[in-house]
Order: sequence, then structure tokens, then C-alpha cells
Amino acid sequence: MSQSKEKAGAGNPKKVVLAYSGGLDTSVAIVWLKKTYGCEVICYCADLGQGEDLGEVAKKAWASGASDVVVVDLRESFVREFIFPMIASGAVYEDGYLLGTSIARPLIARAQMEIARERGADAVSHGATGKGNDQVRFELACYYFDPKIRIIAPWRLWDFTSRSELINYSKENGIPVTATLEKPYSVDRNIFHTSYEGGILEDPWVAPPEEIFQMTRDPRTGPETPEEVTVSFEKGVPIAINGALLTPLEIMEKANTLGALHGIGRIDLVESRFVGMKSRGVYETPGGTLLHAAHRALETLTLDREVLALKAQIMPQYARLIYNGFWFSPERLALYDLISHTQHRVTGDVRLLLYKGGIRVAGRRSPYSLYRKDLATFETDSVYRQSDADGFIRIQALRLKLFSDQEGATP
Repeated sequence: MSQSKEKAGAGNPKKVVLAYSGGLDTSVAIVWLKKTYGCEVICYCADLGQGEDLGEVAKKAWASGASDVVVVDLRESFVREFIFPMIASGAVYEDGYLLGTSIARPLIARAQMEIARERGADAVSHGATGKGNDQVRFELACYYFDPKIRIIAPWRLWDFTSRSELINYSKENGIPVTATLEKPYSVDRNIFHTSYEGGILEDPWVAPPEEIFQMTRDPRTGPETPEEVTVSFEKGVPIAINGALLTPLEIMEKANTLGALHGIGRIDLVESRFVGMKSRGVYETPGGTLLHAAHRALETLTLDREVLALKAQIMPQYARLIYNGFWFSPERLALYDLISHTQHRVTGDVRLLLYKGGIRVAGRRSPYSLYRKDLATFETDSVYRQSDADGFIRIQALRLKLFSDQEGATP
């Protein structure tokens, strides 16, 4: 097996910071980087609330040959700087995906580049495959922070072509991994969601087995009584659940607990990857689904009709920018300036009913509500003159009448 497909004369890096998850790909990458380049490999583990013992992950990195291991707690930054602003945007990719993996990548890359600068590393590396989106997300962010940084993507260089080959290589080299040939699907987890791809999930006709789910209970086994939850927002940002003021991280944890209990946030999606192919992903986003529903309900009460329409127009574009890895792009930042402006009045409370995988809005209130009972009522009012609708309708119908005359329309 050739050691590398890089151009001759590229020169070997002396110190590489590897974004290390403890999974199969990055565990093999430690050994491969050292054998290929004879370099020092610093493993960087990002704590994004994935529920793992990162002390044990660090031990695995040491056992695999890392020269140093850096663990960084990014949970609060993740929720405050990335998740909550994304919820404020309403971003949903292809009508279902709440972007739980996508939104984590720019933060992981930002911290990785900080470590590379502090440690004097001349290269960074990641375990993303050459078929997926994560390679794009990581590398676009890295180039934003240092346009000259050298990025080593082992999956685009080594001769392995499957995770099965990686498993065999790990056995041959004594690399401690948990993936097996019988259960080779890939899992990515953080405090916002868990995703499952590959292996037994590659046939989109086959339902995901119940045992793969790590965050949520089976909705069918959820409580028999709906649970009412109140979420409070200030300028589009969740600040309290059931009246208790909490930190962003605490809100995310509480929302996850509530959503998971009722089996909320599971989706099975065939999505369009940025690199051009379709892929099947199974996702759990319990707390994110709850907060997204509450935020949307409050916006319908507080945002002007045309502002809501404008947000609906730009949301798919904004979601694509996040999905495709352009978090640090000028267009994403410009769009967020607009989104942020729309959130100035999104303050208030939303009551939700959670029941067996479903969410129903039970009520909403805001000091900035645009809802006027005296206007909307079917009872007698002194504000709205119903006769005014006659002229309004005639004006709206004018262009239709002109079109009908041209077309000679008949019923």
C-alpha cells in the first residue's frame, strides 16, 4: 500500500493537530499520520456535550500514539454562539434536518485552529471522508482563520476504501476502536443531536432498528399523559423553561430531557449532500425540535406579515450555507445581520404540549404581540369597518380581470 497520494516534494509536516473523536477514522489517522510523515500528532478533543467520558477518549488517543492530547470544553459556546443563533434563524435543511452535525463543525475548526496557533503546528487534520460534507465544513473554516494552513485529509490520501478495511488495519496495529464489521454504521453526537449514517442504514427502504437510538425513547412507549412545557424567549433567545431562568447550556439540557422523554425529534431523511450525492441520515434532535417549535410559534405572534415572508424566503438559503460549510462566509454573516434585526421583538412565552413524539402549541403571549383581539374578533367591533373590504377586493381583483380579458377565461 502506498503511504500517500500527495504530490512529491510537498514536504512533511513536523506537527499536526488532529481533530480527534475517538472513533474509528481518527484513531486510525493517528497511526497513519505518524507512519506517513514521521510527524508529531497532537490530538484535540472537542467536548460538545456528546455524553462521552473524554478522559477515556484521551487515553485512547495516547494508546494510539498521540504525542499530546488537548480536551476543550466547548459546550456553552456551542449553545450560545451557534445553536441559539441558528434556532433564531429558523434554519431547516430540506424540510427536516435541523443541522445538528453541520452547526458543530465551524466551532470545532475554530478551536482546532486556536490550538494549532498556540502549539506552533504547521498542519491540521481531520477524519472526514472524501464523500461527505464534513471535509468541506472543516476546511472552509480552517482556511478562514489561516488561508495558508496545510490541511491533511487522510481519507483523500490513503489507500483504504472502506470502514471495514480500517477496522482490519486497527486490529493489525493494535489500535483500540469500538466499531465492528457487524455494526459499522457511523454515529455523531453532540448536545444538540445524534446522527446515524452508513452500514445497515445505507438501504433507504430499511427502517432504522430501535436499538440504534441513543437520545430519545420510542415515542410509542412515551407517557400516556401529555406534558405541558413553557419556553420563554428574550429577543429570540431561549432564557427559561417552565419559569426557571437557566443558562444556555442548562436550557439545552433541560429541553433535551423533556423532548427525549416523549420521543420527540426523530427523523429519517434522504438528503442532498453538497458534494453531489444523496445520502440517508437518521437523526435525533429532541431539545432542538422543542425549541424550534416554540420559537416559530412566538414569531407568528410578534413578527409582521412581510417580515415573516422575508424570513421564509431566506431561510432555505441560510440553511444551505450552514449545511454546506459557509458559516464564516460574508453572505452568511450578512444574512444573519438581517435575521438578528428581526428578533428584537421576539420576546415572550410559548406553551407546548408534548405527547408521543408530537408537539402541539397550546398558547403564546408577548408584550410585543401584533395580534389584536379587537381587530380579529367575529363579534361587534368599532375598529374595522367590514364595508372597506369591498374596495380592497375590487382593487385586488383588477389584475385578474385584465388577465381574464386577455385569456378569454371560462369556468
